[in-house]
Amino acid sequence: MTTHLWIDAGAGVAGDMLLGALVDAGAPLDEVQSVVDAVLPATVRLALTEVSRAGLRAAKVDVEVLAPDQPHRRWTDIRALIEAADIPEPVRDRAVHVFEVLADAEAHVHGVEPADVHFHEVGAWDSIADVVGVCAALHLLGVTSVSAGPVALGSGTARTSHGTVGVPAPATLRLATGWEVAAVGTGELATPTGLALVRALAATCEALPPMRVTASGSGAGTKDVEGRANVTRVVLGEPATEPTPTTDPAPATGGAETLWVLEANVDDLDPRLWPGVIESLLAAGAADAWLTPILMKKGRPAHTLSVLCDVGHRESLRGIVLEHTTTLGVREHEVSRHALDRSWETVDVRGVPVRIKLSHTADGRAVHATPEFEDVRAAAERAGIPARVVLDEANAAAQAAGLRGPARRRQD
Repeated sequence: MTTHLWIDAGAGVAGDMLLGALVDAGAPLDEVQSVVDAVLPATVRLALTEVSRAGLRAAKVDVEVLAPDQPHRRWTDIRALIEAADIPEPVRDRAVHVFEVLADAEAHVHGVEPADVHFHEVGAWDSIADVVGVCAALHLLGVTSVSAGPVALGSGTARTSHGTVGVPAPATLRLATGWEVAAVGTGELATPTGLALVRALAATCEALPPMRVTASGSGAGTKDVEGRANVTRVVLGEPATEPTPTTDPAPATGGAETLWVLEANVDDLDPRLWPGVIESLLAAGAADAWLTPILMKKGRPAHTLSVLCDVGHRESLRGIVLEHTTTLGVREHEVSRHALDRSWETVDVRGVPVRIKLSHTADGRAVHATPEFEDVRAAAERAGIPARVVLDEANAAAQAAGLRGPARRRQD
């Protein structure tokens, strides 16, 4: 079953607030604690209480530190902690990606390389617990896709380890690039950790999408502000129409959009590594990624790696290219993309649902109907037959359902 999570950060967002909302929505706290313990053994305890914020009930998750040591940590140290832990792979991948996004923002603010970033507030035990806890809660709730609404950043000033800074803080403002935000409320309403979780986990900024709601939750911040419920809310449900997979670009509107292309020429990478590089880029938010064979100087065979992305993912994806390949640099340029609208239908193939991606013109006419290959492969494995047979049957089912042809129009 597909489970979509929508994050309401209209009153702000912090790591503990999002964790509280997910626990309130049904993520079992004891199992979240077990995952956190695998990363930080005998270091923190998650304590859950029910509180009121502006007269509304909410869950408050506090991270109680059991260890006295609170060192500043480099991003590479935090990554080593997470990668060495015996935790589910989706939790590990999401947590690492959140800290990658944070490291990129902090590196820009301080003018250093991401690997040299020393976290202060973010590197504390409780912030690591927040990030790992949120990623564990998503896994336990079976969340397969995430989106979020506009984020309230706040206003005024806040105290940090660097002294008093304006709100939004520099790293928060950097993380807000490409996202819809508002300077409503007083004080710091969105922390770097909270906004990094939104940017790393959510594929798109949108209002509450159509869905059959299965659960919801509210996570409280520390302060109880009169006239404004200091909470982050989450809504879980089954999408009314199947969402585009997180490895695919967000559904297009049919108009022009500005994207970025990142490119690098590589002639010395083991070819067996390329599939993993492409998968990592797509999982991290790239709209597309591909290889082009080329010949370099002296006739050396090589590849050009190209990555298509929005501005909000540009820095994190650049970091993946530099870290996962042997290139010494990345070229970047803006492009304008005109894309067809997209929607999803489902057909039955040998008792297994297979999604069909429909591409529409601006007037709603279906131009393409393409079976989702991951569904085709799963159906083939279940039936014990070649994938090409299931692909043919899925195409035939789409034709029989009227999903192909010039007469097919989107039903709004």
